[in-house]
Amino acid sequence: MSQTTENAEGVLLPSNLHLNETLRLDGDAVDKLAELGSRATGVEILKIDDLPASLRSIGLMSFPLALVHGENPKLQSLKSFAEEWRDTPEFRRGQAKALTLDSFIALVNRHKVPDTSVVFADSNWKAPSLTAVIDYHQTENAADTDAPGWGKHRVHYPFPLSEEWKRWIKDDGQPMEQAEFAAMIEDRMTELAAPDDGLRIMVERDFQTTVATPSQLITLSRGLQINVESKVKDMRTLQSGASQVVFEETHTGADGQPLAVPGVFVIRVSPFFMGDPILIPVRLRYRVRSGKIMWFYQIYRPDASITEAVRAAMQDVAAKTELQVFEGTPEMRSDGAIVSGVGGA
Repeated sequence: MSQTTENAEGVLLPSNLHLNETLRLDGDAVDKLAELGSRATGVEILKIDDLPASLRSIGLMSFPLALVHGENPKLQSLKSFAEEWRDTPEFRRGQAKALTLDSFIALVNRHKVPDTSVVFADSNWKAPSLTAVIDYHQTENAADTDAPGWGKHRVHYPFPLSEEWKRWIKDDGQPMEQAEFAAMIEDRMTELAAPDDGLRIMVERDFQTTVATPSQLITLSRGLQINVESKVKDMRTLQSGASQVVFEETHTGADGQPLAVPGVFVIRVSPFFMGDPILIPVRLRYRVRSGKIMWFYQIYRPDASITEAVRAAMQDVAAKTELQVFEGTPEMRSDGAIVSGVGGA
Protein backbone atom coordinates (compact mmCIF):
# COMPACT_ATOMS: atom_id res chain seq x y z
CA MET A 1 0.00 0.00 0.00
CA SER A 2 1.39 3.29 -1.19
CA GLN A 3 1.93 6.04 1.26
CA THR A 4 0.42 9.45 0.78
CA THR A 5 1.05 12.85 2.15
CA GLU A 6 -1.18 15.85 2.40
CA ASN A 7 -0.10 19.15 0.84
CA ALA A 8 -0.93 22.65 2.02
CA GLU A 9 -4.27 22.65 0.19
CA GLY A 10 -5.31 19.40 1.77
CA VAL A 11 -4.82 17.36 -1.44
CA LEU A 12 -3.46 13.81 -0.93
CA LEU A 13 -0.41 13.22 -3.12
CA PRO A 14 1.92 10.26 -3.51
CA SER A 15 4.65 10.54 -0.95
CA ASN A 16 7.33 10.11 -3.64
CA LEU A 17 6.00 12.96 -5.92
CA HIS A 18 7.41 16.41 -5.36
CA LEU A 19 5.23 19.51 -5.62
CA ASN A 20 7.13 21.10 -8.55
CA GLU A 21 6.66 17.94 -10.64
CA THR A 22 2.92 18.07 -10.01
CA LEU A 23 2.74 21.63 -11.21
CA ARG A 24 4.75 20.82 -14.35
CA LEU A 25 2.44 17.96 -15.26
CA ASP A 26 -0.62 20.12 -14.66
CA GLY A 27 0.85 22.88 -16.89
CA ASP A 28 1.56 20.50 -19.76
CA ALA A 29 -1.96 19.22 -19.62
CA VAL A 30 -3.38 22.73 -19.70
CA ASP A 31 -1.25 23.67 -22.71
CA LYS A 32 -2.25 20.58 -24.62
CA LEU A 33 -5.91 21.10 -23.82
CA ALA A 34 -5.66 24.73 -24.93
CA GLU A 35 -4.01 23.66 -28.17
CA LEU A 36 -6.68 21.08 -28.86
CA GLY A 37 -9.39 23.65 -28.16
CA SER A 38 -7.78 26.14 -30.48
CA ARG A 39 -7.56 23.59 -33.25
CA ALA A 40 -11.17 22.63 -32.73
CA THR A 41 -12.62 26.13 -33.00
CA GLY A 42 -9.87 28.55 -34.12
CA VAL A 43 -8.40 29.88 -37.38
CA GLU A 44 -5.01 28.97 -38.72
CA ILE A 45 -3.21 31.12 -41.33
CA LEU A 46 -1.57 29.08 -44.10
CA LYS A 47 0.86 30.33 -46.72
CA ILE A 48 0.61 28.59 -50.06
CA ASP A 49 3.96 29.05 -51.78
CA ASP A 50 4.79 25.72 -53.40
CA LEU A 51 3.01 26.58 -56.64
CA PRO A 52 3.46 24.91 -60.03
CA ALA A 53 5.45 26.70 -62.70
CA SER A 54 2.30 27.40 -64.75
CA LEU A 55 0.99 29.66 -61.97
CA ARG A 56 4.34 31.28 -61.20
CA SER A 57 4.68 32.19 -64.88
CA ILE A 58 1.60 34.43 -64.71
CA GLY A 59 2.77 36.34 -61.66
CA LEU A 60 1.20 34.21 -58.89
CA MET A 61 4.11 33.35 -56.57
CA SER A 62 2.33 32.71 -53.23
CA PHE A 63 -0.84 33.60 -51.37
CA PRO A 64 -2.25 33.22 -47.83
CA LEU A 65 -5.36 31.26 -46.84
CA ALA A 66 -7.28 30.91 -43.60
CA LEU A 67 -7.99 27.37 -42.39
CA VAL A 68 -11.13 27.57 -40.27
CA HIS A 69 -11.38 24.69 -37.78
CA GLY A 70 -14.53 23.31 -36.27
CA GLU A 71 -17.19 20.80 -37.15
CA ASN A 72 -17.07 21.89 -40.82
CA PRO A 73 -13.49 22.97 -41.52
CA LYS A 74 -12.94 25.06 -44.64
CA LEU A 75 -10.44 27.23 -46.47
CA GLN A 76 -11.25 30.94 -46.74
CA SER A 77 -9.63 33.68 -48.79
CA LEU A 78 -8.16 36.62 -46.90
CA LYS A 79 -8.14 38.99 -49.89
CA SER A 80 -11.49 40.67 -49.15
CA PHE A 81 -10.44 41.33 -45.54
CA ALA A 82 -7.09 42.76 -46.61
CA GLU A 83 -8.72 45.06 -49.19
CA GLU A 84 -10.63 46.87 -46.42
CA TRP A 85 -7.36 48.17 -45.01
CA ARG A 86 -5.69 49.34 -48.21
CA ASP A 87 -4.33 52.89 -48.31
CA THR A 88 -3.95 52.76 -52.12
CA PRO A 89 -5.65 50.63 -54.84
CA GLU A 90 -4.12 47.31 -55.82
CA PHE A 91 -3.77 48.56 -59.41
CA ARG A 92 -5.10 51.35 -61.61
CA ARG A 93 -8.57 50.85 -63.00
CA GLY A 94 -11.31 52.95 -64.58
CA GLN A 95 -11.77 54.96 -67.75
CA ALA A 96 -11.05 58.67 -68.08
CA LYS A 97 -12.97 60.62 -70.74
CA ALA A 98 -11.15 63.29 -72.72
CA LEU A 99 -13.15 66.09 -74.35
CA THR A 100 -10.52 67.12 -76.90
CA LEU A 101 -7.87 65.28 -78.89
CA ASP A 102 -5.11 67.31 -77.23
CA SER A 103 -6.39 66.31 -73.76
CA PHE A 104 -6.53 62.66 -74.85
CA ILE A 105 -2.89 62.80 -75.96
CA ALA A 106 -1.84 64.55 -72.74
CA LEU A 107 -3.60 61.98 -70.52
CA VAL A 108 -2.12 59.07 -72.46
CA ASN A 109 1.38 60.53 -72.14
CA ARG A 110 0.81 60.99 -68.39
CA HIS A 111 -0.08 57.33 -67.77
CA LYS A 112 1.43 55.31 -70.63
CA VAL A 113 3.73 52.35 -70.00
CA PRO A 114 6.27 51.69 -72.79
CA ASP A 115 5.90 48.29 -74.50
CA THR A 116 2.53 47.81 -72.78
CA SER A 117 0.09 50.66 -73.54
CA VAL A 118 -1.71 50.76 -76.91
CA VAL A 119 -4.44 52.83 -78.57
CA PHE A 120 -7.50 51.47 -80.39
CA ALA A 121 -9.43 53.54 -82.95
CA ASP A 122 -13.08 52.96 -83.85
CA SER A 123 -13.62 54.62 -87.24
CA ASN A 124 -17.40 54.11 -87.32
CA TRP A 125 -18.34 57.40 -88.98
CA LYS A 126 -21.50 57.83 -86.89
CA ALA A 127 -19.72 57.36 -83.54
CA PRO A 128 -15.92 57.44 -83.95
CA SER A 129 -13.67 57.16 -80.90
CA LEU A 130 -10.15 56.55 -79.59
CA THR A 131 -9.44 54.35 -76.56
CA ALA A 132 -6.03 54.00 -74.94
CA VAL A 133 -5.57 50.80 -72.90
CA ILE A 134 -2.79 51.68 -70.48
CA ASP A 135 -2.36 48.20 -68.95
CA TYR A 136 -2.54 46.13 -72.13
CA HIS A 137 -0.47 43.00 -72.81
CA GLN A 138 3.26 43.44 -73.07
CA THR A 139 4.91 43.37 -76.49
CA GLU A 140 7.83 41.33 -77.77
CA ASN A 141 10.13 44.21 -76.82
CA ALA A 142 9.32 43.89 -73.11
CA ALA A 143 11.47 41.95 -70.64
CA ASP A 144 8.61 39.54 -69.81
CA THR A 145 6.83 38.88 -73.10
CA ASP A 146 4.39 36.41 -71.52
CA ALA A 147 2.94 38.88 -69.01
CA PRO A 148 -0.73 39.65 -69.80
CA GLY A 149 -2.38 42.94 -68.82
CA TRP A 150 -5.61 43.58 -66.97
CA GLY A 151 -6.94 46.05 -69.56
CA LYS A 152 -8.83 47.99 -66.88
CA HIS A 153 -7.03 51.34 -66.98
CA ARG A 154 -8.12 53.37 -70.01
CA VAL A 155 -8.44 56.80 -71.55
CA HIS A 156 -11.39 57.30 -73.92
CA TYR A 157 -12.03 60.03 -76.46
CA PRO A 158 -15.40 59.91 -78.25
CA PHE A 159 -14.93 62.32 -81.15
CA PRO A 160 -17.56 65.02 -80.46
CA LEU A 161 -19.28 65.88 -83.74
CA SER A 162 -19.46 69.62 -84.42
CA GLU A 163 -22.79 71.41 -84.58
CA GLU A 164 -22.11 72.47 -88.17
CA TRP A 165 -21.47 68.89 -89.24
CA LYS A 166 -24.54 67.57 -87.42
CA ARG A 167 -26.70 70.20 -89.14
CA TRP A 168 -25.42 69.24 -92.60
CA ILE A 169 -25.94 65.54 -91.86
CA LYS A 170 -29.45 66.14 -90.48
CA ASP A 171 -30.65 67.85 -93.69
CA ASP A 172 -28.78 65.52 -96.03
CA GLY A 173 -31.25 64.21 -98.64
CA GLN A 174 -34.20 66.08 -97.13
CA PRO A 175 -36.44 67.83 -99.72
CA MET A 176 -36.90 71.58 -99.20
CA GLU A 177 -39.18 74.08 -100.80
CA GLN A 178 -37.57 76.84 -102.78
CA ALA A 179 -37.74 79.53 -100.08
CA GLU A 180 -36.46 77.15 -97.42
CA PHE A 181 -33.54 76.02 -99.57
CA ALA A 182 -32.60 79.60 -100.47
CA ALA A 183 -32.61 80.58 -96.79
CA MET A 184 -30.46 77.57 -95.94
CA ILE A 185 -27.77 78.64 -98.39
CA GLU A 186 -27.81 82.18 -97.00
CA ASP A 187 -27.57 80.95 -93.41
CA ARG A 188 -24.58 78.71 -94.13
CA MET A 189 -22.74 81.13 -96.38
CA THR A 190 -19.59 81.06 -94.23
CA GLU A 191 -19.35 77.29 -94.62
CA LEU A 192 -19.22 77.41 -98.42
CA ALA A 193 -15.78 77.06 -99.98
CA ALA A 194 -13.99 77.06 -103.30
CA PRO A 195 -12.46 73.69 -104.16
CA ASP A 196 -8.73 73.22 -104.46
CA ASP A 197 -7.32 71.93 -107.72
CA GLY A 198 -7.19 68.31 -106.62
CA LEU A 199 -10.80 68.27 -105.45
CA ARG A 200 -12.02 70.08 -108.57
CA ILE A 201 -10.34 67.55 -110.86
CA MET A 202 -11.83 64.65 -108.86
CA VAL A 203 -15.35 66.08 -108.89
CA GLU A 204 -15.33 66.98 -112.57
CA ARG A 205 -14.06 63.50 -113.41
CA ASP A 206 -16.49 61.57 -111.17
CA PHE A 207 -19.61 63.72 -111.55
CA GLN A 208 -19.10 65.09 -115.04
CA THR A 209 -20.05 68.57 -113.93
CA THR A 210 -18.45 71.81 -112.84
CA VAL A 211 -18.04 72.81 -109.21
CA ALA A 212 -19.77 75.97 -108.02
CA THR A 213 -17.90 78.73 -106.25
CA PRO A 214 -19.41 80.32 -103.12
CA SER A 215 -20.38 83.43 -105.12
CA GLN A 216 -22.23 81.33 -107.68
CA LEU A 217 -24.21 79.63 -104.92
CA ILE A 218 -25.09 82.96 -103.34
CA THR A 219 -26.26 84.25 -106.75
CA LEU A 220 -28.38 81.13 -107.10
CA SER A 221 -29.82 81.63 -103.60
CA ARG A 222 -30.85 85.22 -104.28
CA GLY A 223 -32.31 84.31 -107.66
CA LEU A 224 -34.40 81.61 -106.01
CA GLN A 225 -35.67 84.11 -103.46
CA ILE A 226 -36.79 86.43 -106.27
CA ASN A 227 -38.62 83.58 -107.99
CA VAL A 228 -39.99 82.08 -104.82
CA GLU A 229 -43.57 81.88 -106.13
CA SER A 230 -42.68 81.34 -109.78
CA LYS A 231 -43.38 78.24 -111.77
CA VAL A 232 -40.74 76.52 -113.81
CA LYS A 233 -41.00 77.38 -117.48
CA ASP A 234 -38.04 75.51 -118.86
CA MET A 235 -35.11 73.36 -117.65
CA ARG A 236 -32.08 72.27 -119.60
CA THR A 237 -28.71 70.68 -118.95
CA LEU A 238 -25.71 72.57 -120.25
CA GLN A 239 -22.70 71.00 -121.90
CA SER A 240 -20.68 71.66 -118.72
CA GLY A 241 -23.00 69.41 -116.71
CA ALA A 242 -24.70 72.26 -114.87
CA SER A 243 -28.40 72.97 -115.32
CA GLN A 244 -30.46 76.04 -116.19
CA VAL A 245 -33.88 76.75 -114.75
CA VAL A 246 -36.14 79.32 -116.43
CA PHE A 247 -39.04 80.68 -114.39
CA GLU A 248 -42.21 82.32 -115.63
CA GLU A 249 -42.11 86.08 -115.13
CA THR A 250 -44.13 86.80 -112.01
CA HIS A 251 -41.93 89.22 -110.10
CA THR A 252 -40.80 92.66 -111.08
CA GLY A 253 -37.15 92.57 -111.93
CA ALA A 254 -36.99 88.82 -112.40
CA ASP A 255 -37.53 89.01 -116.15
CA GLY A 256 -37.64 85.24 -116.34
CA GLN A 257 -33.86 85.13 -116.65
CA PRO A 258 -32.40 81.61 -116.41
CA LEU A 259 -30.62 80.64 -113.23
CA ALA A 260 -27.47 78.52 -113.39
CA VAL A 261 -27.76 75.51 -111.09
CA PRO A 262 -24.40 73.85 -110.35
CA GLY A 263 -24.20 70.08 -109.99
CA VAL A 264 -21.78 70.17 -107.06
CA PHE A 265 -20.65 72.66 -104.46
CA VAL A 266 -18.09 72.39 -101.66
CA ILE A 267 -18.41 72.99 -97.94
CA ARG A 268 -15.58 73.62 -95.52
CA VAL A 269 -16.48 72.34 -92.04
CA SER A 270 -14.85 70.46 -89.21
CA PRO A 271 -16.64 67.15 -88.56
CA PHE A 272 -15.37 67.27 -84.96
CA PHE A 273 -15.69 69.92 -82.28
CA MET A 274 -12.58 72.10 -82.23
CA GLY A 275 -11.11 69.97 -85.02
CA ASP A 276 -9.49 70.99 -88.27
CA PRO A 277 -11.94 71.84 -91.10
CA ILE A 278 -11.92 69.77 -94.29
CA LEU A 279 -13.32 70.26 -97.81
CA ILE A 280 -16.31 68.04 -98.62
CA PRO A 281 -18.11 67.92 -102.00
CA VAL A 282 -21.92 68.12 -101.95
CA ARG A 283 -24.25 67.25 -104.82
CA LEU A 284 -27.10 69.68 -105.52
CA ARG A 285 -30.31 68.00 -106.69
CA TYR A 286 -33.88 69.04 -107.44
CA ARG A 287 -37.20 67.61 -108.53
CA VAL A 288 -40.07 69.37 -110.31
CA ARG A 289 -43.57 68.83 -108.94
CA SER A 290 -46.59 70.61 -110.41
CA GLY A 291 -44.43 73.31 -111.91
CA LYS A 292 -42.50 73.91 -108.68
CA ILE A 293 -39.06 72.72 -107.62
CA MET A 294 -38.14 70.74 -104.51
CA TRP A 295 -34.47 71.11 -103.67
CA PHE A 296 -32.16 68.79 -101.73
CA TYR A 297 -28.47 68.06 -101.41
CA GLN A 298 -26.41 64.92 -100.90
CA ILE A 299 -23.07 64.95 -99.10
CA TYR A 300 -20.56 62.92 -101.03
CA ARG A 301 -19.38 59.94 -98.94
CA PRO A 302 -19.74 61.36 -95.41
CA ASP A 303 -18.36 58.10 -94.06
CA ALA A 304 -15.17 58.57 -96.05
CA SER A 305 -14.77 62.12 -94.73
CA ILE A 306 -15.08 60.97 -91.10
CA THR A 307 -12.80 57.97 -91.64
CA GLU A 308 -10.17 60.21 -93.20
CA ALA A 309 -10.37 62.60 -90.24
CA VAL A 310 -10.10 59.72 -87.74
CA ARG A 311 -7.07 58.29 -89.50
CA ALA A 312 -5.43 61.69 -89.50
CA ALA A 313 -6.03 61.82 -85.73
CA MET A 314 -4.57 58.30 -85.41
CA GLN A 315 -1.35 59.47 -87.05
CA ASP A 316 -1.24 62.49 -84.75
CA VAL A 317 -1.70 60.28 -81.67
CA ALA A 318 0.95 57.78 -82.81
CA ALA A 319 3.46 60.56 -83.41
CA LYS A 320 2.84 62.41 -80.13
CA THR A 321 2.50 59.39 -77.79
CA GLU A 322 4.95 57.02 -79.53
CA LEU A 323 2.45 54.18 -79.01
CA GLN A 324 1.03 51.66 -81.45
CA VAL A 325 -2.42 52.62 -82.75
CA PHE A 326 -4.75 49.89 -84.02
CA GLU A 327 -8.01 50.32 -85.90
CA GLY A 328 -10.39 48.11 -83.94
CA THR A 329 -11.37 47.32 -80.34
CA PRO A 330 -9.61 45.48 -77.46
CA GLU A 331 -10.61 41.92 -76.64
CA MET A 332 -11.67 42.79 -73.11
CA ARG A 333 -14.10 45.40 -71.80
CA SER A 334 -13.07 48.06 -69.31
CA ASP A 335 -14.48 45.87 -66.49
CA GLY A 336 -12.11 43.06 -67.48
CA ALA A 337 -14.73 40.83 -69.10
CA ILE A 338 -13.76 39.06 -72.31
CA VAL A 339 -15.51 40.26 -75.45
CA SER A 340 -16.51 37.62 -77.99
CA GLY A 341 -16.57 38.67 -81.62
CA VAL A 342 -16.60 42.43 -82.13
CA GLY A 343 -15.95 44.17 -78.86
CA GLY A 344 -16.39 47.60 -77.40
CA ALA A 345 -14.62 49.92 -75.00
